[in-house]
Amino acid sequence: MMNFDRVRHGLRGMLFNTLGQRERAIAAYLDSHRADPAHAATLRTLGWLEAQQERWTAAEAWFVRALEIEPHDAHAWFNLGYVRDKGGMDDAAIAAFQRATGLNPDNDRAWYGLGMLHARHGRHADAAAALTEAGRLQPMNGLAWYALGMAWQHCNQPDKVAAVIEHTLTHDPQTAQRLIRDTGRSDCA
Repeated sequence: MMNFDRVRHGLRGMLFNTLGQRERAIAAYLDSHRADPAHAATLRTLGWLEAQQERWTAAEAWFVRALEIEPHDAHAWFNLGYVRDKGGMDDAAIAAFQRATGLNPDNDRAWYGLGMLHARHGRHADAAAALTEAGRLQPMNGLAWYALGMAWQHCNQPDKVAAVIEHTLTHDPQTAQRLIRDTGRSDCA
C-alpha cells in the first residue's frame, strides 16, 4: 500500500530542490523519511542532497542507512564511495568502490575512483588494474587514461605507458601531450 504522507513530502522535496532551495528540500525529505523510515530511495536522496552541500559525514550516514535496506544497490555503493572519498575516509571509500564494482563491473566511475584512491596511496599496480577497467569501459575518457599512464609510469612499465599514450593521442591529444610531458616520454610524441 502506498504511503501518501511519504509521497506528499517527497514531492515537496522535489519541488524545493528544483527551485534551488536545498535546505527546504532536505526538510521535506526528512518529513518523508519520518513517514516511511524504510524507504531506501528517500534515504539515498537525503544522501545526495547532503553531498551537494558538501556535508560528507551526513551524506555518508544516509547512504549507509539506504544500503542497510538495499545492500545490493551498486549505484548507492558508488555514491557511498564518492562521499567517503570527498570526506577523506580513503580506506572506507576503497571498500565501497570495491563493493560497487563487485555488484556492477561496468561502473566505470567506481573503477576510476578506486584507481585514483590506490594511486593516492602509492599502490600503483592496484591503481593500474582499476584504471585499466575504467579505460576499457570508457575508452575516450582522457582523465582515466592519463591516470592509467601515470600508474604504469610509477610501476616502471614503459611499454604500457607508450601504449596508453598512443591510445590517448587518438582520442584526447591535449591530455596525451600532458602525459608525454609528465612521464618524460618525448619519444612517444
